[in-house]
Amino acid sequence: MNHLALAIATFGYVGFFPIAPGTAGSLAALALFAIVRRVGMPSLELAAIVVVLCAGIWAASVTERTLARKDPGPIVIDEVLGMLITLALLPVSLAGVAAGFVLFRVFDVVKPFPAARMEHLKGGPGVMLDDAVAGIYAHLSLRALVLLVPSWLTA
Repeated sequence: MNHLALAIATFGYVGFFPIAPGTAGSLAALALFAIVRRVGMPSLELAAIVVVLCAGIWAASVTERTLARKDPGPIVIDEVLGMLITLALLPVSLAGVAAGFVLFRVFDVVKPFPAARMEHLKGGPGVMLDDAVAGIYAHLSLRALVLLVPSWLTA
């Protein structure tokens, strides 16, 4: 089970990228987003968020225990969750996806309230929920940008 948890927590070992693993995980999440979006079912986008959240909480908890560290760098499933939340249900173009990526990375680093508080939760919830909050902030910001400049950001 530890190997499966590690594979999920590192999003197929992307989290072991030697430079900026969180950014690498966020970029890799775009592949999952593209697959889910290509299917064209909004319910699948929401289901993917729920599955990544649940699997991520379990995998991050196991991986933290296995590596004996709180929120170790190789865990990037939280970035995957944040990116899926950021882009969920928005009719974005490639420019919109890029804007969403930048917004999520900014909110993930800055961790506005209550994201920073979520980090203090134990185990998988502490790993996952701060990025979920960052994803919500990024989603709302991207939604506002889509309303302001739809010709640039929408598909």
